[in-house]
Amino acid sequence: MSRGESVGGSRGGVSRPGDARSPGANSASVPDTRSRGANGASVPSTRSRGANGASVPDTRSSGANSASVPDTRSSGANSASVPDIRSSGADAGSALDARSPGAHARGVPATSRRRTQNFGPGNEKSQGLLYTAHNLRPAFALHYDWTGWPTAGTTLPAQTAPVALETAPLWEKDGLRLLQPHATTEKVQILFSVTPQVSPTFFCMRVKGRLQHALRKCGTPVDFSRKVSFRSLGENTSDVVENYIRGQVGKGDFADPRFRQTMRQFTIVSDEVRLAEPSESNSGRYWYDLHLVLVVADRFRITAIEQLASIRDAALTVAAEGGHRIAALSVMPDHVHMALRGNIERSPEEIALAFQNGLARAAGCRVWQDGFYVGTFSEYDLDVIRRIARQS
Repeated sequence: MSRGESVGGSRGGVSRPGDARSPGANSASVPDTRSRGANGASVPSTRSRGANGASVPDTRSSGANSASVPDTRSSGANSASVPDIRSSGADAGSALDARSPGAHARGVPATSRRRTQNFGPGNEKSQGLLYTAHNLRPAFALHYDWTGWPTAGTTLPAQTAPVALETAPLWEKDGLRLLQPHATTEKVQILFSVTPQVSPTFFCMRVKGRLQHALRKCGTPVDFSRKVSFRSLGENTSDVVENYIRGQVGKGDFADPRFRQTMRQFTIVSDEVRLAEPSESNSGRYWYDLHLVLVVADRFRITAIEQLASIRDAALTVAAEGGHRIAALSVMPDHVHMALRGNIERSPEEIALAFQNGLARAAGCRVWQDGFYVGTFSEYDLDVIRRIARQS
């Protein structure tokens, strides 16, 4: 194929330069999806160990030497600020070991799989979908924090935190890996790493139900309040993630400054989506914030303005239809970043698949790699939990 030759038949605007990496792929502006192992502690690779890693795209984020970008390397992460998301065979020795139990559906218990879009071949629900969960290999760094309170006029027993630690193997079956429990007589707060198949509502139900049952078995029954607090957490804060997405075009290494100016219309930041404020429900307050990255297959570059506009508009449509709210969105020629407040009934996997399918239909072809990156973040980072643990 000649340099810059169009691909995809009659669909113009999708081109492949001589090097599949986009301009500036080795600079701070564009994620490098080369699948070779990261050879520097500052470069995140999203290949998950235990997830048939050979087929997983490397979606190393731009600016990897900056604290603003999540590092999803699956092995040998030697930075204290980077969660290790290795997926299988990981023990829970460290209180803040962020390795997730099971990186793909086959390693996830049926209780979790039933709540996902894990439609296998031939399932009628999968008809018409370009992407389904059974053949994707996502990279992820997902941390959920649950806080519960006893009913009014009651207190929690002194052994609440030790009982939570003893319950860890049961939560593991649900796709939840206990990282750090902290309890007083007034409330209990527990941090987990989770798989992409776990939604906030399922998570809260399992954490509360199993802990309540374990305390009852120990002879110290507790009636928890119906109201809970759920918060997604990550190494990066909301401001860092939103600013990183906002700056994608500005940091892009585009040969033509006029094209850079054109690309600015495909970055959206919504002041109406306030991620610092919780989503209220009958069961409690939820801060469910996700950073989602989709990468174009083989890093082909979409340069047709109408196609880029269709992808941008489709992202907003998918969000509205799914009950999600996009705080920041950047559609680049070979990848898409978004920061969003998710629907608490939907798992990260379901949300990612909805965007993959919706945006692929808008592009007019099966445009994305068979994988995605999804990470959690909040206005607070994981250091908050670490400080609480040190003070205990």
